[in-house]
Amino acid sequence: MQLTKEKVIDAIRQVEDPDLGLSLVDMGLIYEVDIDEDNNVNIQMTLSSPACPIAPQLVSDVEFSAKTLEEINQINIDLVWDPPWNPEEMATDEVKDVLGIW
Repeated sequence: MQLTKEKVIDAIRQVEDPDLGLSLVDMGLIYEVDIDEDNNVNIQMTLSSPACPIAPQLVSDVEFSAKTLEEINQINIDLVWDPPWNPEEMATDEVKDVLGIW
């Protein structure tokens, strides 16, 4: 079975922001998922705040969830702050409803 970006995103969709109970994927915190020819996966993500006290746990949860896909060889997660997270542009409509953004 071929590993796809969509499969990786679906696997990590279960990781939620503990305060909001919303998926990091739906919040727009997963910026990029790249897969090379050897099924090594690079995930570029951010958090809603650089001061997030559970940042290491969220990164670990994303890695753990992605590793449920047997096709993945290695995973690298880059926590980035540029561009800054902007829920008005990056979040799904469901997240915007919960956050009261309209």
